[in-house]
Amino acid sequence: MPRSAETAKFAFHHTMIRVKDPKKSIDFYTNILGMDLIHEAPNSDFTLYFLGYDKSEGQMSAEEKANGLWMRDAVLELTWNHGTESDPEFKGYSSGNTDPGRGFGHIAITVPDIEEACARFEKLGVQFKKRLTDGKMKTIAFILDPDGYWVEIVPQRFKV
Repeated sequence: MPRSAETAKFAFHHTMIRVKDPKKSIDFYTNILGMDLIHEAPNSDFTLYFLGYDKSEGQMSAEEKANGLWMRDAVLELTWNHGTESDPEFKGYSSGNTDPGRGFGHIAITVPDIEEACARFEKLGVQFKKRLTDGKMKTIAFILDPDGYWVEIVPQRFKV
């Protein structure tokens, strides 16, 4: 079904998840998953961090990436509510995969070689929710970010 003229230029932009400690989360998404921190937007009560993959192969400056933020597809927004990182009473956010209230499930990252990527995650001490050897689906894995959000790892040539 063709898109209507009114929605022809709509694009999916971002998914937002809340994080307890932005330093740990940014480290995970940049150093473990290879994303770039595109833009940081501080506020008095919270800070937003926008991350995504650099499709320019290093040709765009940090300023160009930030200026193009709203023209990109598939950005991850991390929202840090100030104080959560040092609040001993803070129990964390729901990942969406626990009862009650299962809702949000996961984000997904494609990789050119899933065995190689999973071996790297293993070497880096990343926590797995599902390894390639677990369950019936031997072609996907799930790792956990610092807040317990599931990150599906899918081969780029995956067939559903």
